[in-house]
Amino acid sequence: MQHLADLRKDYARAELDEAHADADPLKQFERWLGEAVSAQLPEPNAMTLATVGADGRPSTRVVLIKGVDARGLVWYTNYHSRKGRELEACGFAALQFHWVELERVVRIEGRVEKTSAEESDAYFASRPLASRIGAWASEQSTPIADRAVLVRRAASYGLQFGVHPPRPPHWGGFRLVPDAWEFWQGRPSRLHDRLRYLRDGDAHWVRSRLAP
Repeated sequence: MQHLADLRKDYARAELDEAHADADPLKQFERWLGEAVSAQLPEPNAMTLATVGADGRPSTRVVLIKGVDARGLVWYTNYHSRKGRELEACGFAALQFHWVELERVVRIEGRVEKTSAEESDAYFASRPLASRIGAWASEQSTPIADRAVLVRRAASYGLQFGVHPPRPPHWGGFRLVPDAWEFWQGRPSRLHDRLRYLRDGDAHWVRSRLAP
């Protein structure tokens, strides 16, 4: 195995400068996300979600973005899971997209709120039947004896609900409302481009370049 300290990559695919970056970070994000989708990257909608517990310990996991607009970025989960509990208790979170093939990273920070019951219902109804049953079967983040526990619970809920399982009351969406964005584009010699946007008021963003 090659020594980890010897693993290196030079970045030279693109650049990110103030003249071509959008003044609105949401539009810049939608542009980059669209390019990641068009490039047929594996799971371009995957993002790392960072939360902090009451003891101050951070934790991360990968979730999938399911919506983005002027209100923020949305994903869905079990509200009783570790991330669900920490999001409700803290009220803030951070997200990160890493599109390796495009040599790009996007970081987003902000407060978190639950989506409305109507939004959660609509998305839940759009999921495959097995995924809807799975939301009932999995008591996310709790210890279980073995996989057979999940299989039995899924079979039981499948028999109970048939093809029309309702949304579990402990399952729904979260929305991160950004107050900070950062766009990172890999560049040669580790002289990367980093543009940060900080919210200044309800609709105004202040953009600055950060040293890599």
